[in-house]
Amino acid sequence: MRLFDSNRHTLMAQSFILAVLLLTATRTFAAGDAGAGEKVFSRCAACHATEAGANKIGPSLAGVVGRKAGGVPGFKYSPALASANITWDETSLDKFLQNPTGLVHGTQMFTNVPSADDRQNVIAYLESLVR
Repeated sequence: MRLFDSNRHTLMAQSFILAVLLLTATRTFAAGDAGAGEKVFSRCAACHATEAGANKIGPSLAGVVGRKAGGVPGFKYSPALASANITWDETSLDKFLQNPTGLVHGTQMFTNVPSADDRQNVIAYLESLVR
């Protein structure tokens, strides 16, 4: 009976450690500094507004997190982005900002954000924008 209890406790401890590692890894990936992201975003501001309904060369990014790609009413998207089956979240934004044409071949977005830290900061900033 002791062997069974020992194995059960070991399994419980291993499960706990795995859960902590997974939660920590998720938080680390999602963590960014919105203030630093706003500074990086200044390079994007020539094409993208942060106020709802204020489109420029690119669509407004107010409320972009959680929105379907091609989802700003009245903005004329490229056919590629308009038909992309993407909902913008931390993962899809990270991929798109790293290599826009790699994720959506035919997008008109031509600027990337090569630094992983800068991308996470920009994503944190975008998460702070309201619709």
